[in-house]
Amino acid sequence: MQRCEQLPETGFCLVLDGESLALRYCDEAKLGDVKVDFLAGRVAHRRQYGGAEAVSKAVGVKKGQRPSVIDGTAGLGRDAFVLANLGCEVTMLERSPWVAALLDDGLRRAKADADIGSWVTERMRLIYASSIDDLAHQQLQADVVYLDPMYPHRKKSAQVKKEMRVFQLLVGADLDADLLLEQALKVAQKRVVVKRPSYAEPLAGKVAHNHLSTKTHRFDIYSLI
Repeated sequence: MQRCEQLPETGFCLVLDGESLALRYCDEAKLGDVKVDFLAGRVAHRRQYGGAEAVSKAVGVKKGQRPSVIDGTAGLGRDAFVLANLGCEVTMLERSPWVAALLDDGLRRAKADADIGSWVTERMRLIYASSIDDLAHQQLQADVVYLDPMYPHRKKSAQVKKEMRVFQLLVGADLDADLLLEQALKVAQKRVVVKRPSYAEPLAGKVAHNHLSTKTHRFDIYSLI
């Protein structure tokens, strides 16, 4: 990445939009900008009504139980934010410098917010690194390792479709996801949770001990205790 005084005509760029950072695909600007915003929109709605979400059930959030979580494929941090809002300490790993920059900017603004800043600071941590490398060296440990590897998406709503198109053009599919599952199983203390589209095969062909399904996704749960 390099700093530019003018927007390029092609490729990706990070744009300062007011006080926030946004990712733009200049070849198809109509796709819109992508940013991390924990204070408004879909994420804010999930903060208010996220207690019964499937992701919280999948990682084992229960009364009196708030497992520590490594989110090995952080992306825009939405699931990590939901879990942190419920009381989990979440370490997010992101290997794309573009996406890590968006996450860092979103966290910066969230930490400065009067309503959520204190618990975001306490419970959410971002590490810019390859999750496979970190997990392979067992530098990190947690009760749960959560994975949501990039997977080709079928038709969705226009908003999600545009956002996912930008992401897939930027980072592509996670071709090493099978290896990531292998390492996650070595690091997690209690379980590994893998989020998959409902039509997708299990990672590495490894059948989960349990699963939790929604209309569009499936959470494969690999229990270790």
